[in-house]
Amino acid sequence: MLRTTKALMLATDVGFIVYFGVTGLGLIPPEWAFADYANPLMAAWNWSFLWIDLLASATGLTSLWLLRKNGPGGPPLMLVSLVLTMASGLMAIAFWTLRGDFSPAWWIPNLYLMLFPLPAIVCLITGAAARLRSMES
Repeated sequence: MLRTTKALMLATDVGFIVYFGVTGLGLIPPEWAFADYANPLMAAWNWSFLWIDLLASATGLTSLWLLRKNGPGGPPLMLVSLVLTMASGLMAIAFWTLRGDFSPAWWIPNLYLMLFPLPAIVCLITGAAARLRSMES
């Protein structure tokens, strides 16, 4: 599972960076954009994700590098990245739910962001809990 998680993290973290680059350059065709994309309030909502997504990318890419080098900070940083990614997807899904907007083009990627981290988060937390219990003994 760790290999799959690493591959998904790499794709997701690079995808966050690419998405905001493409968005910043105005390269998203209007027919692919979410509802009310041209509305300044919706544009501000979209850009409000920049910091959480870039932080998820930075911690994710750093954790992957540390894991490759067998650095001890890899797993904790991976957990931080996965939680941030999950929160980003959850925030978007909550927003679209409140708006009553159920476009698969935006729900599918955000459900992915919300759900793909879950198995690895559980593994990282239960593994850390087991290590802590063994240290107490």
